[in-house]
Amino acid sequence: MEPEILNQAQTWLVQNQGLIIEYCVNIAAALLTLLLGYIAANLISSAVVKVMKGRKLDITITEFVGNILKYAILVFVVIAALGRVGVQTASFVAIIGAAGLAIGLALQGSLSNFAAGFLLIIFRPIKAGEFIEVAGTSGVVQSVQLFTTTLTSGDNKMVVVPNSSILNGTIINFSRMETRRIDMTFGIGYDSDLRKAKQILERLVNEEPRILKNPTATIAVAALADSSVDIVVRPWVKTGDYWGVWFDFHEKVKLAFDAEGIDIPFPQRVVHMKQA
Repeated sequence: MEPEILNQAQTWLVQNQGLIIEYCVNIAAALLTLLLGYIAANLISSAVVKVMKGRKLDITITEFVGNILKYAILVFVVIAALGRVGVQTASFVAIIGAAGLAIGLALQGSLSNFAAGFLLIIFRPIKAGEFIEVAGTSGVVQSVQLFTTTLTSGDNKMVVVPNSSILNGTIINFSRMETRRIDMTFGIGYDSDLRKAKQILERLVNEEPRILKNPTATIAVAALADSSVDIVVRPWVKTGDYWGVWFDFHEKVKLAFDAEGIDIPFPQRVVHMKQA
C-alpha cells in the first residue's frame, strides 16, 4: 500500500512540477517584497525624520510624519506581497476600505480630534510654553498631542482639552506677540482736579521702567460717568511684564492719588429716615 501511495505522490509531483515551482517562486518573491519593503519603510521614514530634525521642526510633527509615512509604505508593501502570491488585492482593498469606513463612523469624535490635532501641529497657532485661552479655559500649554492638548491653569491644575474644541472655537494666544497693551481705567471725583490727576498718571508712567517708550502710552478722559470722571491709561509693555506692571501700577496710582488729595469715588447710598 505504501509503495502505491509513494508512486502516486511522485506522479503528482512530476505532473505539477511547473505549478509547484511557480508557487515557490511567488512565495519567495512575496517574502522578499515584505523584507525589502520593511527595510525601505524604515530607511525612508528615518531619513525624513532626520531631515525634519535637522531643520529644527517641532518633535511632535517629526514623529507623527515619520510614523504615518512608515505605516503607509508598509500597507502598500503588504498588498503588493499578497498580490504576488495570487490573492485578489482588489477585494482585499475593498474590505480594508469597508472596515475603515465602519471604524470611522464608530470613532467620529476621536477622528475629529485627530484631524484637529494634525492641523494644530501643522499650522501651530499654539505652542508649548504659551499662555492661551481656548474652549472656555485658560492656561500655559504643556503639550499638543494628536487627540488632546494639555494646559496648566494659573492655580496649577492640569486641564486636558479635546483638539476639536480648540480648532472649532476662538484661540486667544497671549504669548505669541512680543509686546502687549495694558488697558486700565481710573475714576476720579468730579470735585477733583482733572489736570492734576492726569499729570500724576503721566509721571507714574514715565517712572515705570517696564513701560515702553515707543509706542507712547495713551492717557485720556474716556467717560463722564454717573459718579466719576473715568481716565484711561494704556501703556505698552513686553508680554512677560504684563501682569507685574498691571498690579504695581494700580497700587502706585492709589497711593499717589491719596497723597495728592485726588478723590477716588465709590458707590454710596443715602437713606432718608421719615419720622412717623
